[in-house]
Amino acid sequence: MNAMSDITAHPGPARPIQLKFEVGARTLMAIQRSLVRIPLSLDDARAGMLPELPALEREAHGYAITSLPEKLQALVVAASGDMLPFVRQRYTRYFIDFEVGFEGWWNGLSSNARQGLRRKAKKIAAESGGDLDVRSFTRPSELDEFHDVARRISLRTYQERLLGSGLPDTPEFLREMVAMSAQDRVRAWLLYIAGEPAAYLYCPIDGDNVIYAYVGHDPAFNDLSPGAVLQLEAMRDLFDENRFARFDFTEGEGQHKRQFATGGVPCIDLLLLRPSLANRVTMAALSGFNRSVALVKRGVEKAGLGKLAKKVRRGG
Repeated sequence: MNAMSDITAHPGPARPIQLKFEVGARTLMAIQRSLVRIPLSLDDARAGMLPELPALEREAHGYAITSLPEKLQALVVAASGDMLPFVRQRYTRYFIDFEVGFEGWWNGLSSNARQGLRRKAKKIAAESGGDLDVRSFTRPSELDEFHDVARRISLRTYQERLLGSGLPDTPEFLREMVAMSAQDRVRAWLLYIAGEPAAYLYCPIDGDNVIYAYVGHDPAFNDLSPGAVLQLEAMRDLFDENRFARFDFTEGEGQHKRQFATGGVPCIDLLLLRPSLANRVTMAALSGFNRSVALVKRGVEKAGLGKLAKKVRRGG
């Protein structure tokens, strides 16, 4: 599951943002700061252009820049003057280049990945009477059905239960979904297994880029890997359309992103805060906490308990 990036977003007024002290999927505490969010698109990250820092209102504490190319960090910090920099996370912003064609993309996957996907798809097809049951949705008249089914799946995911970041059901999201689909700017899919809804994928369109916005699967089907199979079938559809430039996996790491991607841009999420005492204390606390969590994580992984810890964090 992935939280949706702002489509064609631009810096606006400062708004409250929670700076979280997190262990895996669990938030232990959070400190609120009023920040101007500057979200960079995939095109921005690939171009490597220095983002503009708008003037701050008096009550704003600073900026939150997402998907900043890592190579631009020093330049942005210098451009901010005396603001305090803090890197919230480092990751590769992965993407799939549709120019390579489906066969080129498929053959670019590792042999283990191809074999695994074939095996998973065959197993799910067998559970469904011999064929995969994948349903696609693009038109406004279809999206209500998609959303109703996908929300029921989303309610069962750990992302919804622990993070509150499943497929939204707010009136604002529903209006945007219908409006965008009326402009042919939505692609959505459902995967059924033996007649039961098992996984969903929702992708809005931003220019020539398909955005990996919301995805999830029913944990009852964990052993069948429905999310990976649905992703494969969605890629097949998108390559067949021969309309888009790239599939944007947005912020954050993930094994499935690395597995499917044809390229990526090393990025960071960067905070720039006013040099006040409160902000210095906040950043010192976050830095110390993150170092402690990283140290414990390395110890757990070294002891061979990584999978168990992951399961506990997800409440599974």
